[in-house]
Amino acid sequence: MATFNLEADLTARGLVFQQTDDELFTRLEAQPTSVYCGFDPTADSLHVGNLLMLCTLRRFQMAGHRPIALAGGATGMVGDPGGRSEERNLLNAEQLSANLSGINVQLAKFLDFSDAAGTAKAVQLDNAAWLGGMSILTFLRDVGKHFTVNEMVAKDSVKSRFERPDHGISYTEFSYMLLQAADFLHLYENEGCTVQIGGSDQWGNITMGTSLIRKVTGGLSAGVTMPLVTKADGTKFGKSVDGAVWLDRSRTSPYQLFQFFVGADDQMVGAYLRYFTFLDLEEIARLDEATEQHPERREAQRALAFEVTSLVHSREDATRAEAASTALFSGTLAQLDRATLEAVVADVPTSSLHRNELEATVDVISFMVDAGLVRSKAEARRSIEQGGLYVNDERVIDAEAALSLKDLLHDSYVVLRKGRRQYHVVIVQ
Repeated sequence: MATFNLEADLTARGLVFQQTDDELFTRLEAQPTSVYCGFDPTADSLHVGNLLMLCTLRRFQMAGHRPIALAGGATGMVGDPGGRSEERNLLNAEQLSANLSGINVQLAKFLDFSDAAGTAKAVQLDNAAWLGGMSILTFLRDVGKHFTVNEMVAKDSVKSRFERPDHGISYTEFSYMLLQAADFLHLYENEGCTVQIGGSDQWGNITMGTSLIRKVTGGLSAGVTMPLVTKADGTKFGKSVDGAVWLDRSRTSPYQLFQFFVGADDQMVGAYLRYFTFLDLEEIARLDEATEQHPERREAQRALAFEVTSLVHSREDATRAEAASTALFSGTLAQLDRATLEAVVADVPTSSLHRNELEATVDVISFMVDAGLVRSKAEARRSIEQGGLYVNDERVIDAEAALSLKDLLHDSYVVLRKGRRQYHVVIVQ
């Protein structure tokens, strides 16, 4: 058994929200087991909202337990009503297959699927393998008969939808908790899995699973939930001004991921460090103190951003994103050597322009509009009047200013900026 004290670590990090029984961690300390968490394949990438479960599964593996990452190829075709006020769009088989392929690559960033992990070697399963071929009669006989509609209606995920008669809930989503319970039973009987983890919004689904296992086999299983992660204002974690923050670099670049976490609120950064990093608790306590004494330095946020970007992508990506962030926000981008500037450009929104288009001068306002930094020429003029537009770190003071080939950095780049943080690099080819 690993020496990593799972209960102490999870408790100190504030990760235990609910557990089905008080003896759970005593059993886990005495005997390794398999523990599973489900991931909803609604897109071809996981997002930062999944980070908590990914990191928690990894902590279980560090303690010697075998993690099972369950991709819901079957339940993904139904949709979990938990945490939603309206019905999900159903996915077809082709969409699900593509989504599952993308998710599998990301799981390997967090979990050890190699033989070197021994008995704790991670497993990735798809519940379509056992639910996909189950007939409706078998499902009703072997699963549905063990639950009353009364107890299903009492679950928060269902009750909240009943309180919204304008949306309601379909029988399809109503059946989701039974399908998830069937998953837990299957994994218990076939994979020796005795523990399920999830967010606190999964509590009802998890307890349905432990109940089904007890009714069918008489065996003991358990569930643990983690707190739902929110922003300081209580809104859902995992969104940026542009939408979801993804773990796939083609959707959210390492630089954008880094910037999302650099922007963490002082009130939340300590919790995020505990949830999403594997820094030791003494170092996190030091960063807490740094936030309290010198919040303007944002030391905790930078540590958080570096650790998460390293985990999701690589330390090289994190180092490059950190260098880009430093150069961008110190206003010294135009002073960088070509190699460093090219590294920064890799992590900043860009567009391309043919060299012929700059042989004749182009007015700055049109340049800014075409790059998408401003929505209109009128907005560009207002921003110039307010001192908010920059070209190569130089403030634009003349609305009639123009750009030409002589303005290129390293004969290839024009760096545009709106305000302090909104950058766009035009690559001239």
